Amino acid sequence: MSGPGDSFWADLPLGNGVALLHRDANGLAAFNKPAGVRSHPNEAGIDRHSLLRADYDLKAECYRWEGGRLWLLNRLDAATSGVLLAAADGELAAAVKARFKERGVRKLYRALVFGRPKLAPETWRDRLAVEKRGGQIRTGAGAGIPAESAVRVLRTGGQPQPLALLELEPRTGRSHQLRVQCARRQLPIVGDQTYGDFPRNREFARRAGTKRLFLHSLETSFRYDFRGGGHFFSAAAPLPPEFEASL
Repeated sequence: MSGPGDSFWADLPLGNGVALLHRDANGLAAFNKPAGVRSHPNEAGIDRHSLLRADYDLKAECYRWEGGRLWLLNRLDAATSGVLLAAADGELAAAVKARFKERGVRKLYRALVFGRPKLAPETWRDRLAVEKRGGQIRTGAGAGIPAESAVRVLRTGGQPQPLALLELEPRTGRSHQLRVQCARRQLPIVGDQTYGDFPRNREFARRAGTKRLFLHSLETSFRYDFRGGGHFFSAAAPLPPEFEASL
């Protein structure tokens, strides 16, 4: 059985700046979410600053509108841009979420950080404690659950502030994992208003003319089983030009 037809995807009530990157025949889709757009509304009602301009069922993790439904499969912080996954079928959504739980999904990020990291590839391992405070998530290092990421330096530069462009591959999916792991190693992500270096953020924003968080979900790929067949899905969101322009 195939997913919805072309008209379903053409008529999606996309949020501001959101673009459909790729979809497969089963109804699995990837979107490019701009920085500043939420994965879903934080309360009932339509939010034009969310992935879709549609009602969202927090319990079912599903957008609903007159033309159909779309199940959200992963989340990005509002400040993070890049690949976001959704499915037009509840059974399909369950199959892909199972792959996330099995750590069967490969995700690659790009981050612009302050500092001069080691040039050799590394694996970062930490224990992180995740707390909810007043409706917000805060993550700290110390006693907690394991977090692991593979790290590679792609470019260095920046004047007068030293900067580096990193490739980050999280092998666990903890809230704010990449932001906290970078900050722990004195490599705070540029524009991070929670875990970052606030004086350097202000100076960078003054020079560059942008206050965004320089963290981008570049590519997501995985295999999944659905209704008796095996499938491969991959999608990539182009790196925003301000990343390269800042080095």
